[in-house]
Amino acid sequence: MRILGNLLIIISLVILIYVYGPVINAEIKYNLDKFSKVKYVIGDNEILNSFEKPLTPPNTDFSIVIPKIGATAAIVANVNSQNKSEYVRALKRGVAHAAGTSTPGEYGNTYLFAHSTDAFYNVNQYNAIFYLIGKLEKDDEIVVYYLGREIKYKVSETKVVNAEEIKYLKGDENNLPAGRQEKTLTLQTCYPPGTTFKRLIVVAKQVE
Repeated sequence: MRILGNLLIIISLVILIYVYGPVINAEIKYNLDKFSKVKYVIGDNEILNSFEKPLTPPNTDFSIVIPKIGATAAIVANVNSQNKSEYVRALKRGVAHAAGTSTPGEYGNTYLFAHSTDAFYNVNQYNAIFYLIGKLEKDDEIVVYYLGREIKYKVSETKVVNAEEIKYLKGDENNLPAGRQEKTLTLQTCYPPGTTFKRLIVVAKQVE
């Protein structure tokens, strides 16, 4: 019985590591970089010292770079956030841009989502780019590349909301009078990582 019990414990640990491996790896890497005082910068030309590491966007057609957490990913445009089969395919390729929301550089809200797992055992099948966005704080930089343009944003707020709340897809433009809409970016991931209980939302405003 003891051997069987130990075997079951080992099997359970292996399954947990397999399922939550991307989350664990992301956390370990982030904390090691922080301990080593590593700073990520965009492009080789900006490297100033041995503590800085370059980040290169996967493309300039539609992609995202988040220096603080050392993250880069391609973005799949116009993904139906209500169509599970469609967004599952997209999340295996990169970050998804919610259909019906603005494109970067336009007035309104550009909504990007990733790591939207349907069950805990599928955690390792989805894009891990947004596992660490909860580390972002006010004024942290996010850069989106769109049709050859480099568009910079600064984080304005981070919040955890209920999974049913969809108002963040539209951003704050509905609360502003005509002609005063802002250019905002919203990032969404599931929270806590590896679950579907709530949503972690990061809102950023374009730096003109």
